[in-house]
Amino acid sequence: MALSRRTLLAGLAAATAASGTGLAGCAPRPAVQPPTAAPPTTDGPTPTPTPTPTPAPTPSAEPPSAEASAGLPTRAAVTARYADAAPTAWGLDVPGVLATLPEAAAPAIALTFDACGGSGGSGYDAALVDALRAHGVPATLFLNARWIDANPAVFDDLAADPLFEIANHGTAHRPLSVTGRSAYGIAGTRDPGEVHDEIAGNQAKLTALLGHPPRFFRSGTAHYDDVATRIAADLGQRVAGFSTNADGGATLPAAQVQGELAGAEPGGIVIAHMNRPASGTARGVAAALPALLAAGRTFVRLSDAFG
Repeated sequence: MALSRRTLLAGLAAATAASGTGLAGCAPRPAVQPPTAAPPTTDGPTPTPTPTPTPAPTPSAEPPSAEASAGLPTRAAVTARYADAAPTAWGLDVPGVLATLPEAAAPAIALTFDACGGSGGSGYDAALVDALRAHGVPATLFLNARWIDANPAVFDDLAADPLFEIANHGTAHRPLSVTGRSAYGIAGTRDPGEVHDEIAGNQAKLTALLGHPPRFFRSGTAHYDDVATRIAADLGQRVAGFSTNADGGATLPAAQVQGELAGAEPGGIVIAHMNRPASGTARGVAAALPALLAAGRTFVRLSDAFG
């Protein structure tokens, strides 16, 4: 990396201070003539000068990994730490999962939308996002790595909108388990190393794209065991669950989505999907928002509620 002018001057100043000179010492100096060697005597052979040994090169250190630079545990560290850890809970609501907002934010509701990618669908529900924007309703968007790859321009548009917060929805959209538990027919991660990969892969992608790490994580299917949630915390991720499932995995008709949203309690976290534009999610959300706003309901992003 090139040194800045200020850094260069500071270094020169330190060096010249040690020799009793000022910054003027940076100017070229007159050459100093070496002393003339005495001629050899004729009483004996001229001694052979001893060669100066060449110092061995210092081996260069391995550059630190992105995780080490960020102060996060590596895959090897996670594997070693949790090698013998046995989970005691499995499901949607286990220790370490945030299912409701803190009491200070309880009058509000947090809308969260998942974009699953891969076999879960890499579509973009533009009508849903348009409805949120039309009413000025903020939301937290959980984006999977494969969905991001399939929608780069849409990602840039969403990430640039302060109405939305981008969060981590995993690398391959897998349930988070250290024993290979599955949910809804989707195979989960099988060990601590795979838990690390599922979180950290997309975490690194989002950090590079956003310029800062995402703060919240939700796994594919939102299923976890309690060891996996501890690993997520080690990686600096807060695990987001939900208290209201508004669209049943983008399978509910619009009227039912509207009804689920209307019944969401203050302080709740609502989950729905933004990767199935043919579903009833957008129409249900668009129908529910005016009545909720008229009733005085307020909406927040997760980072607004959890600080």
